[in-house]
Amino acid sequence: MDAFKSFRKHFPALEVHTYLNTAAWGLMHDGLLEWRQEDDLDYLMGGSEMKIPALKILDQTRNRISECFNCASARIALIPNFSLGLNLLLEGLSKDKKVLLLEGDYPSVNWPFETRGFQLQHIPVSNELLQDIREAVSTHQIQVLALSMVQWIGGEIISPEDLSQLKTEFPDLLIIADGTQYLGAFEMDFEKSGIDVLGASGYKWLLGGNGNGFMCFREGIEAFFDIPTTGFNSVEADLSRKDAIPFAKKLEPGHLDTHNFGSLYFSLGLLQDLGLSEIDRYNRELSRKIQAELQSLGMWEKGLPEKQHSTIFNIPDTNHRYSKLRKNDIVCSRRGEGIRISFHCYNSENDLDRLLEVIKTT
Repeated sequence: MDAFKSFRKHFPALEVHTYLNTAAWGLMHDGLLEWRQEDDLDYLMGGSEMKIPALKILDQTRNRISECFNCASARIALIPNFSLGLNLLLEGLSKDKKVLLLEGDYPSVNWPFETRGFQLQHIPVSNELLQDIREAVSTHQIQVLALSMVQWIGGEIISPEDLSQLKTEFPDLLIIADGTQYLGAFEMDFEKSGIDVLGASGYKWLLGGNGNGFMCFREGIEAFFDIPTTGFNSVEADLSRKDAIPFAKKLEPGHLDTHNFGSLYFSLGLLQDLGLSEIDRYNRELSRKIQAELQSLGMWEKGLPEKQHSTIFNIPDTNHRYSKLRKNDIVCSRRGEGIRISFHCYNSENDLDRLLEVIKTT
C-alpha cells in the first residue's frame, strides 16, 4: 500500500482535483513530463541527428509491450490509436463474415463493422453476458466476435478468462477485443486469453498520453485478413521487402512518432516498476469497496459487491448531481443517462470518501 501512496505523489493533478476520470484520460506523471521535455529539446537541437537514432525506441516499445502482456514482439503493431488500427484491419476482412457486437459498445468498436456491410448481430450487455454471447454464437453461427473488454459507459467486464473459455468452446471464432479500458488497470496474458486481435490506445490506464497504441496478433491470424495497406515504413526502408511484409507491419505504413511511443515506453516502465499484478490486486479491491458503498446508497443493482466489475461505474445524475460534483472539484464525465466515475491505482480510498461525501448531499 505504501508503494501506491508514493506513486500517487507523482501526479500533480491529484493535488488539485479529486480525479475520477481515467476512463476519459489518464493523468500525466511528473517523470514523463521531464522525459518529454528533454526529448523535445534534443529534437530542437539535433533534428535528424537525434530522430534517426531515436527510432530504436519503437522496437524497445514493442519489447516492453511484449513483456507486459505476453505477446511476441514480432506480432505487435504500433498504431496511433485503436480506432485507426481497427479500421485498417477491417479493410482486409471478408465482408461475408457473421459478426457479433454488443449493444451500446464503444463507437470505435461497433461503427467500423456497421459501416462495412458485415452480417451483424447485436446483443445487450447483461449480468449473464458470457452465456448470452455463447448462445448468440451458436444460434447465429457467428464467425467474428468484436467487443470492448470493459464497457465504456457502465464498466462491465468480460475477462480474458471468459474469452479463453469461449475460444475453447468455439475454436474457429475470431475474437477481436478492445483493451483500452482494461490494459493498465488489470493483468493480461495475451497468449492465454483466447483473443486473436487485442488492441488498445495508450492514453488512458496505460498513462502514455495521446498518439500511441498497439495491436497484438495471435500466431496464424494472417489467414483471416488480406490487408491492402502498405508503405515505406512497412519495409523499414528496405525496398526489396515490398512483397514480403510481415502481417503486423502492414498496420505501420507510415513513420511513427518516437516522442509519442517513447511516452508509452516510459509509462509502461512506471507500471512495471509498481507491479502489474499489484495494480490488478489494488484495483480489484478498490472496485469491491466502491460496489459496496454504492450498493449501500441504492446505486448498485448488479449483484453482490464481489461480483466482477472494473473500476468504472455509472451513477444516476439526479438533483443536478453532476454539476455539484464538478463544483466540488470532482472530475468525472457524463456518459449514457448517468455520471461515469473511474478510479485508477493512483486513486485512494480518500477519493472514494470525498465522492461519497458529495453524493450524500445531492
